[in-house]
Amino acid sequence: MSGKTVLITGAGSGIGAALAFEADRLGHRLILVGRRAEALQETAGSLSQPPVIVAADLTTPEGRADVAAAVAETGLDILINNAGMVPSGPLGQISDADIADALALNITAPIALSRDLLPQLSAAQGGQLVNMGSVFGDIGFPFFALYSTTKFGLRGFSDAIRRELAPQGIAVTYIAPRATRTGATQNFNALIGPMSMTLDTPEAVARHAWRAITARKREQFPPSRERLFVALQRIAPRLIDKNLIRLARDPAVIAAARKARS
Repeated sequence: MSGKTVLITGAGSGIGAALAFEADRLGHRLILVGRRAEALQETAGSLSQPPVIVAADLTTPEGRADVAAAVAETGLDILINNAGMVPSGPLGQISDADIADALALNITAPIALSRDLLPQLSAAQGGQLVNMGSVFGDIGFPFFALYSTTKFGLRGFSDAIRRELAPQGIAVTYIAPRATRTGATQNFNALIGPMSMTLDTPEAVARHAWRAITARKREQFPPSRERLFVALQRIAPRLIDKNLIRLARDPAVIAAARKARS
């Protein structure tokens, strides 16, 4: 699988940058996409070969058109939809703008970009679409209702489009890491302690993700207890309800959730 052309969104920091470093180590050619050119240049500076850099806002048609124009020049084997945001807090404190922003970046952008780049993936020998989801896309967490909604949607898109693209030889891989220590952590930092969250490093997530990408797996969950929780959610959801409702009643968690939105 070495020597593929890989496009990674949200490649300026966090999991996106770590995915780029691991892809570079595996010998792939890279197209780095993100909103901030300077952050993309910082990622590029740690790679063994210069990538194509596209500074673009994927929530706009113009930004996606810039990405499509770049890919038309390079071709594309693997698209990794990684860019996203992690909103948190009580539903009553979430604004219309919060909802619109999360849906635009976490749902609309990956669906629209996948559509726009489908001709290049179809032309590739064994193209692949990779969607970076979350364990929260299987387990709806209290005070992460908006984030969970977007990741449930991305998981549904992954399942449906996998079946649609299979006749074309395009693989679809859905990656569901648990909470990861990135810049987005500041959006829910107050909840980490009260909710007893265990956070992985972006590097660990990227290494694990690339094993699944290379194997063209259907989906991948973290090699930790969260994998068991996902299984329980699917076969015995009331057990998960009981534990998460207990968290939702915890005064310390409630206070932390309100603080996360302040």
